[in-house]
Amino acid sequence: MKLVIAIIQPYKLEEVKEELYKSEINLITVSEVLGHGRQMGVTEVYRGAKETGNLLRKMRLEIAVNDNYLEPAIKAIVKGAKTGETGDGKIFVLELKECVRIRTEERGPVAIG
Repeated sequence: MKLVIAIIQPYKLEEVKEELYKSEINLITVSEVLGHGRQMGVTEVYRGAKETGNLLRKMRLEIAVNDNYLEPAIKAIVKGAKTGETGDGKIFVLELKECVRIRTEERGPVAIG
């Protein structure tokens, strides 16, 4: 089991979700976050408003997957989020030691779905 964390541009969220759904990955958590990478100080336009400064608006996706869904998840995120420009984001993959479905108390890969 793996936990995939992706940081993407806000305007790419719908495209990433569509690509994940095509790969039969439906269980995601999305948070709006602030941060910066190497593009510190770069001005971005988000929904018609310019944003300048160290912290830029991004979306954080967290997706728990069984091992056989790891590569499809990564490919879907890249396909939906990639523009080829600085600031497209990052994907982090972490080992997921345990998953428990609260309702049924199932554990492990079956709990992910």
